[in-house]
Amino acid sequence: MKITNARVIVCSPGRNFVTLKIETDQGLSGLGDATLNGRELSVASYLTDHVIPCLIGRDAHQIEDIWQYLYRGAYWRRGPVTMSAIAAVDTALWDLKAKAADMPLYQLLGGRSRTGVMVYGHANGADVERTVEEVLRYKEAGYRAIRAQSGVPGLNSVYGVGRGTMFYEPADADLPSEHDWSSEKYLLHAPKLFEQVRQAVGPDIHLLHDVHHRLTPIEAARLGKALEPFHLFWMEDATPAENQESFRLIRRHTTTPIAVGEIFNSIWDCKGLIEEQLIDYIRTTVVHAGGITHLRRIADFASMYQVRTGCHGATDLSPVCMGAALHFDLWVPNFGIQEYMRHTDETDAVFPHAYEFRDGFMFPGEAPGHGVQIDEALAAKYPYRRAYLPVNRQAHDGTLWHW
Repeated sequence: MKITNARVIVCSPGRNFVTLKIETDQGLSGLGDATLNGRELSVASYLTDHVIPCLIGRDAHQIEDIWQYLYRGAYWRRGPVTMSAIAAVDTALWDLKAKAADMPLYQLLGGRSRTGVMVYGHANGADVERTVEEVLRYKEAGYRAIRAQSGVPGLNSVYGVGRGTMFYEPADADLPSEHDWSSEKYLLHAPKLFEQVRQAVGPDIHLLHDVHHRLTPIEAARLGKALEPFHLFWMEDATPAENQESFRLIRRHTTTPIAVGEIFNSIWDCKGLIEEQLIDYIRTTVVHAGGITHLRRIADFASMYQVRTGCHGATDLSPVCMGAALHFDLWVPNFGIQEYMRHTDETDAVFPHAYEFRDGFMFPGEAPGHGVQIDEALAAKYPYRRAYLPVNRQAHDGTLWHW
């Protein structure tokens, strides 16, 4: 099955997505997600100018060899742009291989390890009361796991608190907007949020929280300890993970489970965190960590240390990535949970898909491949729109802080 053509499709049905379509001499095509939020065109160029010319004429069945060719064969490797481009190729090839076998992707990976994929939704509000209302709304909708984020008194904007209730898009401006931040105000506020949320939902709903790299290690340790009475499923991205050793300090002071890794690009980014058992969940994604081929290696390595998967699944990833992730989730033995943010109706129309949500679980469907298609004519009606993530500054003196 030779690759005869490959092209990049960039569209913006509510937000920007980059999709790679690979075509073969057998009339089959496969899709891969190449979206890198806020840097979309860099991956589109990497694919068009540097990767696609190397794919034409290759055997689409040789997924492993093509992965190694794109990774080992490039002197400048790793990093978000390179690994997102490799992921797009890899996902499209797995889609093609499963279509050629006329089976859903999870069967090609080795079959299902569970009946469904537990997912968590995002409940957020401008204050504690509205966040509690949103958490209860998600509970009523059938979610068994819910991430709770709330505005912080005295701050004009806080990560995870969007303008709407169901859809959240942080890339909100043609040039980066600026938000303020105060770790001191946040550390005082977050335990109060979860005290009220836990009281409202009872003991059986899993609760999650995203710190989004905002704290120092000792501040993260303080927060984890303060949140222990509320039995969180996890505390996510508590501190920047460039220095993996910093998680030792957090682990030493709290039993709150720790999740990290949505911005990781390879197994090397999480090697120390996993083998020293400094985290409980690894959140690497199909699109940013080199595709299904590399994500399987990360998951297998993590399983040796009882670290479970918790793949990033926000709307900065297209339905193509969600479809592939759900097939991976259904197969992977050490699955933990899958993030699930609903896409807009416009996005769902551009990317018709086989997956569905029922009673707190996602099901990837039985369509051959990963089950996600693209309506190219409709996609063309939504041209690319430049959109940046905000930047953060310390509220007291304007120092640039972590986004």
